Amino acid sequence: MEFRCRLGTPTGEIVEGVYMAESETRLRHEFEQKGLCVLRLQPRSAIAGLSLELPQRRRVPAREFLVFNQELATLLKAGMPLVQSLDILRQRVTNPLFRTVLDDVHDRVRAGSALSDAFGNYQDLFPGVYTASLLAGEKSGSLDSTIRRFVAYAKVISGVKRRMVSALIYPIILVALALIVVGIILFTVVPEFALFYESFSAELPPLTRAMVTIATIVREQLLFVVLALAALVAAFVLWLRQPNQRARFDRVVLRIPFAGSVARKFATSQLARTLGTLLGGGIPLVNAIEVAARSIGNQHIARELQTVGVRVREGSAFAAALDERGVFPPVAVKMAEVGESTGALQEMLNSLADFYDEEIETDLGRFVTLVEPILLAIMGLVIAVLLLSLYLPLLNLSAVVGTS
Repeated sequence: MEFRCRLGTPTGEIVEGVYMAESETRLRHEFEQKGLCVLRLQPRSAIAGLSLELPQRRRVPAREFLVFNQELATLLKAGMPLVQSLDILRQRVTNPLFRTVLDDVHDRVRAGSALSDAFGNYQDLFPGVYTASLLAGEKSGSLDSTIRRFVAYAKVISGVKRRMVSALIYPIILVALALIVVGIILFTVVPEFALFYESFSAELPPLTRAMVTIATIVREQLLFVVLALAALVAAFVLWLRQPNQRARFDRVVLRIPFAGSVARKFATSQLARTLGTLLGGGIPLVNAIEVAARSIGNQHIARELQTVGVRVREGSAFAAALDERGVFPPVAVKMAEVGESTGALQEMLNSLADFYDEEIETDLGRFVTLVEPILLAIMGLVIAVLLLSLYLPLLNLSAVVGTS
């Protein structure tokens, strides 16, 4: 969020400018730490003291974030000091929010803070696994290799998400085209046929009457229908934002045929990949579980994993704690058990993630193969019914004309 500020320096000078910060309170605190006197501070879009700025989602582009980390790892491996590396890279960033964050990170590191602590101040912008990886790298003295490990992790997770989206694009296009065709028929074709049939006094077939009635209602109540749908979507979004509701919704998603299976496999893959990355960086298992729980998209599974973390902290075996929850796939529990017993939990978790990534890709491929002909058949059936309802009176046109 951007703020327009008027500041007084210790020497008595007045400085005005626009600054970016998470909140007004945090920005005031930063100015006070620098010895500046805040004379005026308000949102940049404020007029007469009233803020006109709508809440926006703060987001750092994933690609630019990965490129930054790749370059940072390269500079550190080449022997360049961390502060100098950050100073070079922050000047090459194009995203305003990310540039502001890196400026603050650079200042904090130059002042003596650890890199993990500096990025930890922006937990809403960066995944917890990133700051945990930085902490592990700082403790082990291999920050560059830890960052490279995180980049590899992020690329794999992003690749799985991208393949899932790509698999769903074609079915979505088919559904959108079907809706467009049906809309064109209802809004343009049906009214013309209705006017044509009104010139005859014969009674129309029930299918035709129903189609004309539906088209008339949709056209006359279009605004109401759109507003009703928008209200339902807004109510659903607000409901999801309520405490505990997102976890309940995600629990229902897991019970949906096919979609629930894919969601469970993706969450398990994400869990295994995150734990494997953190364990490889030297993070203890309990701490790694806590970070992984914050990184999983499915909130129901995330909560179950938090319970697993508590059980492991109390002394239970990781695989046994997973099995107790009854949420995680038996294959995952068995592979975790083997990894614990052989002392190769990290390698087993990475293998588990690879296994489920392949399973997801296979399931999505099978889904697309099945859904394409089904959607085409449904589209053909709907359009055929529409056309039949319109042309059915013409098949008996002689009778209609005879009664006119």
